[in-house]
Amino acid sequence: MARRSPASEEAQAVLFDSGGVLMRPIGARWNPRASLSSTPDSDDYHRVLLRNLGTEPTPQLLADLRREVPADRVLELYPDARETLEELSRRQVRMAVVSDAWPDLPDLHAALGIHHFFEAYAISAELGCNKPDPRIYHHASTALGLTPPRCLFIDDDPDLFQAAIELGYAGRAINRDSPLPDVPPVPSIATLTELLELF
Repeated sequence: MARRSPASEEAQAVLFDSGGVLMRPIGARWNPRASLSSTPDSDDYHRVLLRNLGTEPTPQLLADLRREVPADRVLELYPDARETLEELSRRQVRMAVVSDAWPDLPDLHAALGIHHFFEAYAISAELGCNKPDPRIYHHASTALGLTPPRCLFIDDDPDLFQAAIELGYAGRAINRDSPLPDVPPVPSIATLTELLELF
């Protein structure tokens, strides 16, 4: 059950993290590159990986590994994502994305049919900073023309959620698997549909 904070009653927009909040990898395992703080050259990354697996990184194999794979073959939306985005849009709640991700995130969202819900994207690879750097949060709220208390931030990492709270944003941590610890109290939700109680 969502626990209201006073700031949530003023919110006019939702700032969503993407991975772990809106979408997940099919098979529930992210590519290891997704957790790196910088984006290595894909061929260099694959050479190291292949050599550690005892495989020769031939030019043809590297080219095969660079091949684009349709987003809907490797990623899927959480079951509650689309219906929640649709209902928030129907209620005229403004939405943006704040994510440590590569520049192709809007294209991935388009392939999954959700790009049109978001007015702005704050993407680490484009901005040159990762959460919890204040610039990435502020980029999204500024793009919407709203002050931090008018934006509700959603993340599956309680530390990144807490950083947003300290910057003045309203927020909820999402944890679909098990309750978050209550010390200190963390306003949390178990599903995205619980956001609808706040708007």
